[in-house]
Amino acid sequence: MNAGVLTYETIKDWKNQTIFQFKDDLKGLNSFHDQVMRKVMQVAIIKLNKGMPPCNFSWFVTGSGGRLEQGFISDQDHGIIYEEDTIESNSYFKALGEELSDGLAIVGYPYCKGNIMSSNPLWCKSIDVWKEQLLIWMESESWEAIRYLQIFYDARVLEGKVNYIRRLKSVIYEYQRTNPNLLKRFMANIMHVKKVIGPFGQLLVERYGIYQGYLDLKYSAFVPYVNATRLLAIKEGVYETSTLSRMYRLIEKEEYAELLRNCERDFDQLLKYRLLLNKVERYSDTHFFKIDTLGRMEKKEIKQIVKNGIRLHDEIIELIEKGC
Repeated sequence: MNAGVLTYETIKDWKNQTIFQFKDDLKGLNSFHDQVMRKVMQVAIIKLNKGMPPCNFSWFVTGSGGRLEQGFISDQDHGIIYEEDTIESNSYFKALGEELSDGLAIVGYPYCKGNIMSSNPLWCKSIDVWKEQLLIWMESESWEAIRYLQIFYDARVLEGKVNYIRRLKSVIYEYQRTNPNLLKRFMANIMHVKKVIGPFGQLLVERYGIYQGYLDLKYSAFVPYVNATRLLAIKEGVYETSTLSRMYRLIEKEEYAELLRNCERDFDQLLKYRLLLNKVERYSDTHFFKIDTLGRMEKKEIKQIVKNGIRLHDEIIELIEKGC
């Protein structure tokens, strides 16, 4: 980025001019998103006009950003962990969280519809209060609490102290080791998978709406791999966030080698298909694929990737049900 006055508007211009350099490079694309968001943090701290942060902190991203699986348009999923639970720190990071969320929106990251943002007090707390929050979620019987725990487990530090996230994830891991019912609640939360393989083996596309004729790539293909692999990562205390990194770590364990055979290859190919969605106008466009643009062999490949994802999902569900 050229030297000059750094503002949300100049960051947005730089982002828009540069991002398509990564149309064939998922790793580069996600690294670029990180660069953009870190520059937003720089501007947000300056705009607060409150000086430097009063204590150590971590700003983390989660969702597809946490897993390094973002497409060309990504919404916001982020939060803050800070060291000191004081009036000064609470006030400072509340203001910083609000500024970050607004700044990211200006730069081109839509507000999270689920409000998973640093501007939401639920996602901006001291580390001690975060520990209490995780325990509340783990002991709660609600579907929403389990969803929040899954979201937190995908968190990756973007700025600040890197060890805070690991310390908090270890709270989840240690709890589920002595409370096996928690893992089954995680399992129950991901039971549903969108079926897009028809009775004759055909791919089923959307029948109505603006995505008529498109394949729902997110819920039919990505979600089974992401959710199943995360569930196994929580069980085994794997703290890496990307689905591929989790697979590589889990494959090192003999008992999962056959279960995950070729899954990393399939998921990597799925990520490459996502890169083809580079001429999109809105965030939801990154989730749907026009299947008619593919050749016969590509359609066959996507169908097999979807089938393998469902197989992985179902086998991990069975494994957790058996208490293995």
